[in-house]
Amino acid sequence: MNSALFSVCLFIVLHLSRHSASISPDLQAAAGSWKGSLPCGGWSCECTYKQPSCCCAADAVDQLEEQTFFRLMSIWSSMVDLQKLVDKNTAGRGVAFTATMSQMSGCFGPFTCDVPIPYANTSLNHGNAYNSALGIFTAPRAGVFSFSLTVYSNKGSESQRLYQRVALVRQGRSEAATWEDNREDAEDSATQTVLFTLAAGEQVYSQLMSGREICGDIWGRNIFSGFLLYPIEGI
Repeated sequence: MNSALFSVCLFIVLHLSRHSASISPDLQAAAGSWKGSLPCGGWSCECTYKQPSCCCAADAVDQLEEQTFFRLMSIWSSMVDLQKLVDKNTAGRGVAFTATMSQMSGCFGPFTCDVPIPYANTSLNHGNAYNSALGIFTAPRAGVFSFSLTVYSNKGSESQRLYQRVALVRQGRSEAATWEDNREDAEDSATQTVLFTLAAGEQVYSQLMSGREICGDIWGRNIFSGFLLYPIEGI
């Protein structure tokens, strides 16, 4: 055993002696006969083994224990602060919805005014930001949101007129739309996908324009969906 390793062992023995009044005679003899250098200088074996608090390493060990304790407390405090920051930045991130119109063999519309479309069948509504009774999405926090709108209509025969116009509305203003006006197709569909920057509380919904209609959707192909892409602070 080299002197450095033996010194460390003796240091450990002295530290253990602070918590135990009983040290084996062999260890006492080894400590007493040691002539080399020690981690903390010399000691009095008589003092060390009869009064463990007199150990020459006691003060250093106490300081080390105290430093370690406060360091751990500092790390714990930093972890708590980090968790709070993570919670703040991820709060409301679980926002996503997908909803479809109820199956219908007839038509929705026409009406004499613009009418919000009630996408009543909700297959996904994380964050509960979408109101299926009204067909309205309300932003739970500020951020950039992605919305997708698919409009499908089936008149059953080419002699019937496909006549639809559905707008994606943000805070009462039409921002995007899909439309059809012809007698050449028995059925047709179109999709719009847009990004909106919304403040908390702003609303988005789709709206059937006055005089237009959506017909023959027995498969739930009229779909309104959206999700939070990323949050934004300060708006």
